[in-house]
Amino acid sequence: MIGFTIRKAFFDLWDNLFTIILLNLGFILLAGIPVFVPHWVYPLHVGFSVAAFIAGGMLLFCYAGAVSLMCRDMTDYRRPGAAEFRIYLTEGLVPGLVFGLITMCLAGLLLVAFPFYGAMRNFLGLTAMVFIFWAAVLWILASLYFFPLRARLDRNIGKVVKKCFLLLFDNTGFTLFLGLGAVVMLSLSFFTAFLVPGPAALLLWLHGGFKLRLLKYDYREEHPGEEGKKIPWDLLLEDEREKVGPRTLKGMIFPWKD
Repeated sequence: MIGFTIRKAFFDLWDNLFTIILLNLGFILLAGIPVFVPHWVYPLHVGFSVAAFIAGGMLLFCYAGAVSLMCRDMTDYRRPGAAEFRIYLTEGLVPGLVFGLITMCLAGLLLVAFPFYGAMRNFLGLTAMVFIFWAAVLWILASLYFFPLRARLDRNIGKVVKKCFLLLFDNTGFTLFLGLGAVVMLSLSFFTAFLVPGPAALLLWLHGGFKLRLLKYDYREEHPGEEGKKIPWDLLLEDEREKVGPRTLKGMIFPWKD
């Protein structure tokens, strides 16, 4: 299952490479708002600088909500275009805002509370630091499922957050694998100025992994008496393998000649 997750992610990226690059350009342009605008307005008022940073960051998260829905379509072997993206900008607004709000609150907690408790230099301060650290780690891992869950299963944000943690605890090893893949992709993105793979491909990776993992729960729902037994991944992935199909290097570069 792990090997096919990587294979599917690669070919999903390859088949939608031009769209992924365009979406990454959107991320790069929007990232300029929280990166540069706060410095420009800082001489006017520090409050304007902070507001510009927060507004720019939230705008990035809202954009990520729309890109997430594009990536969902790509992992379903569809080719979304500009018309779908305009619709997804509205549909992805609320989940993007909520995700951004949670992430920024946690970041603020780490930047403010963590040093505060560290300066206490006692058992209470150490306990608080450990709690904040692990809360951050758990949210980072659980949040890998946030956008895929919202796009496929549930529109209720509260339920989405709850299911994120349920998926984390039920699939800890697979979640760590997804997280490691995300780190590798972001690391590689530095060498291409985040054009490829970039944040859009990261969302594509998470959507693909989540889609395949859902097959486990479909199987359990259809076979309630086999709880705890080994999941027959070879059988469950047959349809996905057929859709990805056999690929050759020649067919990838020159598909009209394969």
